[in-house]
Amino acid sequence: MRGAIAEAGKAEAKDEVPIGCVIVQGGRIIARGHNLRETSQDPTGHAELIAIRKAARKLGSWRLLDTVLYVTLEPCTMCMGAIILSRIPTVVFGCYDPKGGAAGSLFDLSGDPRLNHRVELLPRVLEKECSRLLSDFFAQLRTRKRRTRIT
Repeated sequence: MRGAIAEAGKAEAKDEVPIGCVIVQGGRIIARGHNLRETSQDPTGHAELIAIRKAARKLGSWRLLDTVLYVTLEPCTMCMGAIILSRIPTVVFGCYDPKGGAAGSLFDLSGDPRLNHRVELLPRVLEKECSRLLSDFFAQLRTRKRRTRIT
């Protein structure tokens, strides 16, 4: 999870929402990603999707079997869809996303029997640290917006 937090820091340095992701296989990080939606003006520029694409290229396969995905925020429906389609068996995440989460908050796609793949979830890993990254970022964003309105 520390690697995912470091990736979130890279996103924050680019004025992106600080969400980071790493994919691990055999105890080694094989792919990293952080949010790039604003930078790329791409709605699919989520940390998980970036890391999944990199891992697939590295492994030469869209099936990311025997991997673990670590992400600082609960995956959304798009990202959980990609996780399921890429056959990632385990997702470890920091904090829940009550407004958009698809791993237990709004939805739980991880164990839906109608889908052909199940995902083991390990939530709340370094939860306070991951949550603080997001709350601090949005507090600073609100402060900047207030300052802009005043001047």
